[in-house]
Amino acid sequence: MLLKYTINKNDNYTNLKEVLKIQFKLSDRLLLKLKRNNKIYINNQIANINSKIVYGDTISILIDFEEDNSNIVPTKMDLNIVYEDDSYIIINKPAGIPIHPSMDHFTDSLSNGVKYYFNQIKLYKKLRPVNRLDKNTSGLVIFAKNEYIQECLVRQMKDNTFYKEYLAICNGKFTKQSGIINAPIARKSDSIIERCVNENGNTAITEYTVLDYQPNPDISIVKCILKTGRTHQIRVHLSYIGHPILGDTLYGTTSHLIDRQALHAYKISFIHPITNIKVNYMAELPNDMKKLINNINF
Repeated sequence: MLLKYTINKNDNYTNLKEVLKIQFKLSDRLLLKLKRNNKIYINNQIANINSKIVYGDTISILIDFEEDNSNIVPTKMDLNIVYEDDSYIIINKPAGIPIHPSMDHFTDSLSNGVKYYFNQIKLYKKLRPVNRLDKNTSGLVIFAKNEYIQECLVRQMKDNTFYKEYLAICNGKFTKQSGIINAPIARKSDSIIERCVNENGNTAITEYTVLDYQPNPDISIVKCILKTGRTHQIRVHLSYIGHPILGDTLYGTTSHLIDRQALHAYKISFIHPITNIKVNYMAELPNDMKKLINNINF
């Protein structure tokens, strides 16, 4: 990937480092890596980051070095690729597959499948999932294809310009059609997995809208928009207000209707790091949730 910027008349940059930090918003870590690998140029010539720059200079950085990703075993999988370009790949993850490898899922995580796919297209980079989903939550997962893209998207998440919508099927009928759940979340004291609402926890905000209620079997279809990104946030918040997600055995109960929490990350929106254009992606509902929902628009 080659990134370019030409200095214009209105710029007030005094040296190359300012351009790299302000225009490209490079982190110190990535800047050091590019510097060590001689990937920074002024007018196609390798440049020192303290070099002076003038009107008309073209600054370019080349992010093409290979990285060691041997810590992840490549495993052939049928990936449901929603979108792909030189910057990232977006996959509609099925339920039951974790994103990251672990002792229990050393070769069958989504990262294993993406590693295999990257090998096929000769992209030898570290695996960089940008967003997280629980193993039994389905939906959109984005993998950045290099460190620069990862930094750009993570920055948007911190700035709340990375938009995420989920669809949840919950127990019971809501008293309000919409609302905002603003309740801090912390790790439960006697568990390494479970979270809970706790006044000493981290700020957590979920906006919800009830799209439909089905009296038989007493379920509500709810759209949730994350304003923050805490672990298990939607699951904790919906349980906290008395409407745990259907099939969520950690924050609710088992269900004969579905054998996992009925939660699907169906939409993401953000500014493309290279084109600076707002992009939107959607993932089709999985069959186990689709069969429980009447025809609704979401």
